[in-house]
Amino acid sequence: MIHLHDVTKTYSTDNTIGPIDLEIPKGELTALVGPNGAGKSTMLSMIGRLIKKDGGEINIGGFNVDATSNTDLAKVVSILRQENHFVTRLSVRQLVAFGRFPHSKGRLTAEDETIINRYIEFFNLEPLQHRYLDELSGGQRQRAYVAMVLSQETEYVLLDEPLNNLDIAHSVQMMKHLERAAHEFNRTVVVVLHDINFAARYASYVCMLKNGAVEHAGPMESVMVDDILTDVFDTPIHVINVDGGLMACYH
Repeated sequence: MIHLHDVTKTYSTDNTIGPIDLEIPKGELTALVGPNGAGKSTMLSMIGRLIKKDGGEINIGGFNVDATSNTDLAKVVSILRQENHFVTRLSVRQLVAFGRFPHSKGRLTAEDETIINRYIEFFNLEPLQHRYLDELSGGQRQRAYVAMVLSQETEYVLLDEPLNNLDIAHSVQMMKHLERAAHEFNRTVVVVLHDINFAARYASYVCMLKNGAVEHAGPMESVMVDDILTDVFDTPIHVINVDGGLMACYH
């Protein structure tokens, strides 16, 4: 479980995050949603210790984020930021292998190679594994980055807008992979998403943020309702049931 207690971040007097109290369940796909500037990416980055919080406490799987060494934390939680700046002349396989660094320190073992193969196969990257990143489409490159994160084999996986720059088909493909990863590999996957309908279809738990605060959090069916969505997103939203799933209508 990920537990945030009284977590705050202050950028200026009129730009603050928190205080946030939140529990993110273990072994589920959780979506962080909300309007632009709500604090989704900041909260995810504080959980992954990419951004220093100003107050409060964060625990991941029983580990206090502040008190845990970088080496130990990298074996508990992995994170993919919105912007990635890897050398484009890395091959897909080299990139995925980079995820094993906390374990191998650059000296790949037979076990590391097996794990690398697992995630290359999981994301259907076998035909692309020896191609360079700058030779791939945006969707192919994003699959490679997420494969790298999963190859770190942490119980907790944080992904900041993994659908960024993906078209509908590639977004569906990515969310199916993440849903499978949560269930098949027993991972706790936390994703920042802009599209509430992708969250509704694939996530089992949702945290809705607005103006730096957690407005609602719970199982998807408990918060995917008209008045909550209308309030969070400041536009009229009507939720309908389509083929046994919930969908937000806002056009």
